[in-house]
Amino acid sequence: MTLRLYDTATRTVSDFVPRTPGQVGIYVCGATVQSAPHVGHLRPSVAFDVLRRWLERSGYRVTLVRNVTDIDDKILAKAAQAGVEWWAHAARFEREFTAAYDALGVLPPTYEPRATQHVPQMIELMQRLVDAGHAYSTGEGDVWFDVRSWPAYGELTRQRLEDLAPEPGDGAETSAKRDPHDFALWKSTKPGEPATASWDTPWGRGRPGWHLECSAMAQRYLGEEFDIHGGGLDLRFPHHENEQAQSRAAGYPFARRWMHSAWITQSGVKMSKSLGNGLLVSELLATVPAVVVRLAVVSVQYRSMHEWTPDTLEEARTTWERLAGFVERATERVGAVPAEEVAKTELPQAFAAAMDDDLNVPAALAVVHEHLRAGNTALAAGSEADEAVRAALVAVRAMLDVLGLDPADPHWAAADAASSAARAALDALVAAELEARAAARAAKDWAASDAIRDRLAAAGVVVQDGPDGARWTLAN
Repeated sequence: MTLRLYDTATRTVSDFVPRTPGQVGIYVCGATVQSAPHVGHLRPSVAFDVLRRWLERSGYRVTLVRNVTDIDDKILAKAAQAGVEWWAHAARFEREFTAAYDALGVLPPTYEPRATQHVPQMIELMQRLVDAGHAYSTGEGDVWFDVRSWPAYGELTRQRLEDLAPEPGDGAETSAKRDPHDFALWKSTKPGEPATASWDTPWGRGRPGWHLECSAMAQRYLGEEFDIHGGGLDLRFPHHENEQAQSRAAGYPFARRWMHSAWITQSGVKMSKSLGNGLLVSELLATVPAVVVRLAVVSVQYRSMHEWTPDTLEEARTTWERLAGFVERATERVGAVPAEEVAKTELPQAFAAAMDDDLNVPAALAVVHEHLRAGNTALAAGSEADEAVRAALVAVRAMLDVLGLDPADPHWAAADAASSAARAALDALVAAELEARAAARAAKDWAASDAIRDRLAAAGVVVQDGPDGARWTLAN
């Protein structure tokens, strides 16, 4: 089956045909590093991480660019409020975003450019727009894109200019615009702003507008035309609409396909720090393993709204324990499977078909659970079913690897290292209790056996008897 992906511009699902056979270029709008990341910030990165993993598993060489917006109005305002340099404020939260990406198993981008490192490329792009009559300056440092000079403006989101609200602005700088809808390419330095937050241009000193940054960086690392531009749903307008307009007005074809991940919501409302309903990643990771958070985020198809409830993480934890428990038991039975085999084994056809269907992860996970059940059945059958156990183990791990959720991945093993000592101690204590219980059962002292089992249950340890003896797990 051919990979089919949704295109926001055409509002259709269509066959994905890369610009260059065997290669894919993706630009994903990254963080504006003004404050700590919440789980809603992480959804686009996780969604496009799954896309990247699936493309690479399908044989493509992927170049993924994820930018960092390290200067804007909010960064300057929050840094001033905190009494620190704006660049120090931005660097602090860039590190927090990087830590969150790493914790959730998001693969590092091929390139991660910062806006402040690409001012020359922005000036060059502005010059092309001014020379072509699509941009103009209204004074020292202010440069605007002339939306009425570009008749296709609004084509990405299918909106008419006369139906749109004016571009937001502040004070006198906006009153000089030719049209209220014109948007800033370059913004002049404001009173009270630090001198370090501005750069010289042919039109005066100032700093970049948000939209200009991404167009310049996408072209720098992916060329004048590339395969996929992605980001969160809230970026469609005005950010991506403006990116497309200014890039194409400058003569560049720009993105061939647009993809957007939907929001994480609470009670139907988009998760947002400004609304007070953002769940900080650092707070979540203090209560649940990072892999559980990733599973919770991944489990809903990327274009569907993800309603986050009090049960979301508990359901993901239960699912993860079921998946990881099978991999652990199966590995104990048949031995470790080499990572190379996991990476190269042929995936179940139903799983591949689900992933080729616009990354239908819920359907793909249903296939994982089918093989999980088959594997558990084989485990229960005893050693004569070892071949079936190994086949299920390889299939489950290979499918989960595509989703960044392979329990045997060293990343998750490393993440669990901090708790390994406690687990080892608990394992030793429970093993001693189970040995005492086994001795009681051998002596047909059922009262003592039941007492041990009840004592473990009261401590949250569930004992399961099987043909190979007793096993234990922690209660959910």
